[in-house]
Amino acid sequence: MKTESTQSSYNFVLKIKDYFQLTKFTLSFTVVFTCVLCYLTAPNIIEYNWLYIILLFIAGLMITGSANAINQGTEKDTDALMKRTAKRPVASGRMTVNAAYTFACITGIGGFILMYIFFNPASAWLSAFSIFLYGFVYTPLKKISSVAVFVGAFPGALPCLIGWVAATGVINPFAVINVGDRSFLNAAGWALFAIQFLWQFPHFWAIAWLAFNDYAKAGFKLLPSNEGPTKFTALQSVLYSIAMIPVGMLPYYLHITGFVSLWIVLAANIFLVIQCMRLLKELNPAAARRVMFSSYIYLPVVFLSLLADKV
Repeated sequence: MKTESTQSSYNFVLKIKDYFQLTKFTLSFTVVFTCVLCYLTAPNIIEYNWLYIILLFIAGLMITGSANAINQGTEKDTDALMKRTAKRPVASGRMTVNAAYTFACITGIGGFILMYIFFNPASAWLSAFSIFLYGFVYTPLKKISSVAVFVGAFPGALPCLIGWVAATGVINPFAVINVGDRSFLNAAGWALFAIQFLWQFPHFWAIAWLAFNDYAKAGFKLLPSNEGPTKFTALQSVLYSIAMIPVGMLPYYLHITGFVSLWIVLAANIFLVIQCMRLLKELNPAAARRVMFSSYIYLPVVFLSLLADKV
């Protein structure tokens, strides 16, 4: 009896682990982290209400997890072909496609309801739109054209805007937010969105450079050059990283953050540009790996500095 109980507990732990893998928990956590930081950066959030912060985090994990579950259910066969994804629960056969889609429905609807009730309808509908874009537009497009990376950058950056809208209730970039005797243009939320939007190109192309052979097996077209990891891909990474420099200055010029964060963000952007230029010069996996890890460092440094230096 004790053995059966132990086995049952072990199976339960494995099942929970599978659902964590289904949500791509590490990736989801990073995305939701920036969502919460953008929520707190909004000028009308003067005092931190931990209940709402936790609720936003839970809702964000549910929404992001839903999109990732749809992705893994749809890409069951292609995931099975790639070494880096073959052990995912659906691809390996440990979980059925229907189970993944059921989980996606429950978490997606649950996240939507939390956003709608505790925050506002605008943020809830933006969340639903991000699930749709990622699960039903970006995912199938990956096999058709490298434009999938551009399309996927929208749901990838929407958490920043969702966090901002959860705080302000306003999507219109030209709307004015009044806080006490000060006014702020809502375009600041879109500036945060733009930072993460542009960041995804050098970040993702570095990953695709390293995983090119795996992606090619699955028929994914995720690099801007049909020839694979080439100088053209590296050049595109450089151009997007350069574009991040003026965009990174927008929070300061829109008066939501101060002078200190302006210099921190500028330094982070220049550092990323340098890594991308090294990739252009060296054109090897080691340089691509440096871009990838630099981009991982970039997001928390930038968004934490913006929050810490909030006006």
